[in-house]
Amino acid sequence: MRHVDFSPLYRSTVGFDRLFNLLDNRNFGDQGQSYPPYNIERTGENTYRITMAVAGFDEKELSIEFQAHALTVKGEKAEEDGADQNEFLYRGIAKRAFERRFQLADHVEVETASLKNGLLHIDLVRNIPEAMKPRRISIAAEAGDTTKTIEAQIAPQQVN
Repeated sequence: MRHVDFSPLYRSTVGFDRLFNLLDNRNFGDQGQSYPPYNIERTGENTYRITMAVAGFDEKELSIEFQAHALTVKGEKAEEDGADQNEFLYRGIAKRAFERRFQLADHVEVETASLKNGLLHIDLVRNIPEAMKPRRISIAAEAGDTTKTIEAQIAPQQVN
């Protein structure tokens, strides 16, 4: 496993300690974990969706937990009576338990979750607080100076 030295970045950045710690402590190999398959998609400017293929699982057999920037999806199959009596020639449908973890960025929250046609959809939304949004800062002129305009006026466009 490769180790990246982030010390030059520590000197020129402020507040990215959590990001660098995640990168330092992250296992870049998923250690062979490929079940269940999933997609992560961006559905809007501040909305995302995680879709997991959980065929054969019921709503009661799935649990979703969100805590401290981590989303955990667990699935545990209930034991079926009489299912072991059948002799399988080939078993391609997985019935094993799973636990999949996702690291979420700051201000990303779980909005809804739904199960349809064997696909678990988890909708996420990024809610940036007003205090974190960009704002315009006015520049005050010193006493005795005339006020200077920083913004340039845009010439009206001609419509053809």
